[in-house]
Amino acid sequence: MIRFMADADFNDVIVRGCRRREPDMDFLSANDAGLEGVADPDVLALAAAQDRVLVSHDLKTMPRHLGDFLQAHGFSPGLIIVPQHMPIGQAIEELVLIWGVSEAEEWKNRWRALPLPYAEH
Repeated sequence: MIRFMADADFNDVIVRGCRRREPDMDFLSANDAGLEGVADPDVLALAAAQDRVLVSHDLKTMPRHLGDFLQAHGFSPGLIIVPQHMPIGQAIEELVLIWGVSEAEEWKNRWRALPLPYAEH
């Protein structure tokens, strides 16, 4: 089962919407994780320590930080980038779909930006 962690820049409305839609979804908010002001490499380390796929809006720098993290540490549970412009409902739908149909192992050491090719809109 996939466990998620929201980056500090991530819209908490999406986290709450996912939890409301799927109460069994383990989605740690940035606030609950205490990520305000934490540098991206440290956020990746916290997500890895808790075996959580990081979910972020930061397409500009987070994939590069993930690459650096993988070179230094050799493992990450993964990264999902949700574009800022994506409608909240669509973001919730896609994250719930990912949670429901994929295994955590599929995301290890990878990153993807939404929308995913298999999602219907």
